[in-house]
Amino acid sequence: MADIDGEDPKEYRWETGYEKTWEAIKEDDDGLLDGAIAEIIQKAKRKRQAQKTQQNRLGMMRHLYIVLDCSESMTVPDLKPTRMLCTIKLLEIFIEEFFDQNPISQLGLILLKGKRAEKLTELTGTSKLHLKALEGASKIPLTSEPSLQNGLDLAMKALKVVPSHASREILIIMGSLTTCDPVDINSTINALKVDNIRCSVISLSAEIHVCRHLTQQTHGSYGAVLDDAHFRDQLLAHVDPPPAAQTQENSLIKMGFPHAKMDGGKDPPLSMCMCHIENTEEPSKLTSGGYHCPQCFSKYCELPVECQTCGLTLVSAPHLARSYHHLFPVQHFTELEFNAQAANCYACQKPLTEALDKYVYRCEKCAQVYCIDCDIFIHETLHTCVGCNTGNSNRN
Repeated sequence: MADIDGEDPKEYRWETGYEKTWEAIKEDDDGLLDGAIAEIIQKAKRKRQAQKTQQNRLGMMRHLYIVLDCSESMTVPDLKPTRMLCTIKLLEIFIEEFFDQNPISQLGLILLKGKRAEKLTELTGTSKLHLKALEGASKIPLTSEPSLQNGLDLAMKALKVVPSHASREILIIMGSLTTCDPVDINSTINALKVDNIRCSVISLSAEIHVCRHLTQQTHGSYGAVLDDAHFRDQLLAHVDPPPAAQTQENSLIKMGFPHAKMDGGKDPPLSMCMCHIENTEEPSKLTSGGYHCPQCFSKYCELPVECQTCGLTLVSAPHLARSYHHLFPVQHFTELEFNAQAANCYACQKPLTEALDKYVYRCEKCAQVYCIDCDIFIHETLHTCVGCNTGNSNRN
């Protein structure tokens, strides 16, 4: 049955036998549990990193729509204080992390409420706009059922015009077990598949067949959360860019690197920025600083941004560098049982002890030894080996 439907052959949780999880925690020679607990924490931290694949063709420019369920089911308090408030809090963390790791990508928000879909924010690379919109979303009334099809149609309409060299993604956060759609949703799923739009779903209740079918047809991922910590891990797993579609085109993209305009050592003249010139809530002000487009000399407050005058993508060198590290990630460090390989972690200089550091991690290039926290920090945040870049090799 699993092979016919294309389902995952893995057994469900309730189909497996009893798991004696308490046997994993054992006392050490001194009768303490610290060592066993530290080992469990280390495995949990490294699990996400071990799941990352390498040597994949990835899309550096991502266009992602987050579709958020705002139905009555989001008032359930199984995620404290409610599903909606917990989701908004985690989305704020996700948006900050998304733009930090994907600075030349764009993101938009869509709400599902009253069997309709409403666009909360357009595709943009400004995190402040999305965070401000989420503050207002926490006050909207949660009633009726969601319409998954209307949300997919609205996102697909916006993603269709995205250039073919950029990835197109939809992330659905679903709290309801039902969806009230105007017509057959399979037609929408087929259209998403034809347009190479990758759809992923995070369910806050239980697995839903139509959502599982959607993710399978569009090569997305599906997950049902257990608690708020698991929800956070499921959400942050979408920060890293997914493998690019086989049909995604390669093309050269014209970009501009803005510069500060100087007139013979004098202070730059006062001018208004283009990013706030039509903003009624935060109107543009006369300022001397800013970034000037090298093609049309329009001024903007922050980068990256697409020039409203000439359409040129404006970025800085660090933005490209942060996007580039996904293509060439740091090689996984070798996990070793602690046997006094080093007295201190090379990065943070924390003393390594057998009680708290069951395993240490060694870079195969420079042979320096790191603790678990520095291993995670290097691979998820720093994206460069400390020992290799300082030129201090531990090899004989």
